[in-house]
Amino acid sequence: MTKSIQGSITPAILVIATSFLVVMYGILFILTLQFDFSRRQTASESALNIAEAGVNYYRWHLAHDPDDLTDGTGQPGPYVHTYVDPQGDEIGKYSLEIESPDDGSSMVTIKATGWLNEYPHVTRTIEAQYGQPSFTQYSFSSNASTWYGTNITVNGRVHSNNGVRMDGTNTALVTSAKETYTCGSETGCNPSRTRPGVWGVGGDQGLWQFPAPAIDFDSISFNYSSMKDAANSDGLYLAPSGRQGYHLLFFSNGTVRVNTVTGTNYYNAYTPDDGCQRRYERITNESFKGTYSLGDTPIIFAEDHLWIEGVVRGRTTVVAAKFPIESNNMNIWIPNNITYNGYDGSNALGLIAQNDIYFTRNIPENFRVDAVLMAQTGKVIRHGYLSTCGNTTQAVKDSLTLNGSLISFEKSYWNFGTPPSSGFETREVNYDANLFYNPPPYFPSTGNFEFISWIEK
Repeated sequence: MTKSIQGSITPAILVIATSFLVVMYGILFILTLQFDFSRRQTASESALNIAEAGVNYYRWHLAHDPDDLTDGTGQPGPYVHTYVDPQGDEIGKYSLEIESPDDGSSMVTIKATGWLNEYPHVTRTIEAQYGQPSFTQYSFSSNASTWYGTNITVNGRVHSNNGVRMDGTNTALVTSAKETYTCGSETGCNPSRTRPGVWGVGGDQGLWQFPAPAIDFDSISFNYSSMKDAANSDGLYLAPSGRQGYHLLFFSNGTVRVNTVTGTNYYNAYTPDDGCQRRYERITNESFKGTYSLGDTPIIFAEDHLWIEGVVRGRTTVVAAKFPIESNNMNIWIPNNITYNGYDGSNALGLIAQNDIYFTRNIPENFRVDAVLMAQTGKVIRHGYLSTCGNTTQAVKDSLTLNGSLISFEKSYWNFGTPPSSGFETREVNYDANLFYNPPPYFPSTGNFEFISWIEK
């Protein structure tokens, strides 16, 4: 008798089929997850590229409108823009947040967040900082020919729009805007002769470059009105004293004492421009005006002459300029050392004179100035206390050390003769790298915004 086994294999087939389907669905699920993960990874990379595009867009915007920090809206951010691919299809967006510079700084922070429309929750954020280089990027910059004599060491960049005679030691670039120039008595040529843009017996001569792009001193526009307004609203404004000017004494506790100068006396001293003249540089009488915290005084604007000295703890810019600007020439006298309380970048002093900045006769034997010195239309000098003027007392000092930057329209100088009959036996100029993108408050900047830092948040 034959028994039927029909249907006995069905459960096994069902088990096998079910197992196969489970495995297949598992594989498909894993593949889907992997595919989705890959797509999200691609979306994340695309989001980063879109965020970078946002940063680049706003850098371009600043180059065309450096004062606009609201994306042309006049309203607070964030500012959302669409992002299109090379085919013109909108594939994502980026959101911008713009952080304004601190008062007196040029450093702008751009925070950009990017994403794809397909994965709006996959975002990447970049924070980039851009700043306009300050005039403090050079140890020395001048519109006139300059001469760096023996026994001077310059640790920082040197530039002149005319010629440079370098007989000292330079440890950074020395550049001239001229291929050749006419060297006259101002750089030791008598009679005048044609010299290379940079020449001399000093060096490192491998760091000499000429011709180089000129600094457009003619385009330097100091908005003294804005500086005065800032001093009135956020700093200290000193009106014309009606006397000889003001004496500013900085102290290591972060304050500055202001005295009104009520009496001065002179020394006879020489310059090539006007010979021997009475220089009313000595304070004989003064009266107390007030003491102010540098934390509350990022800018001091004085419509008068100034005498400045002391230990600086904080960051401030001091301006000596009087209105109407076209018919006045305010000067700054430095009668003693100016030093920083520390050298971590938290202290900075900018001195802007409408005309000249002078080192007085009775400065210390080892004279030191930590500051950025700018003579807008003039020069930074020490007069010649020469026998021809009947005055040789304290004429020669041991050393001069400048830590910061010196910017002058005309040629700056302080030594007469070799060895000096008036001046300093040794001179050293050290560039303060903290000042390149973070100069003293309200100090002038120039050029386009440049990259400073980039970080993913």
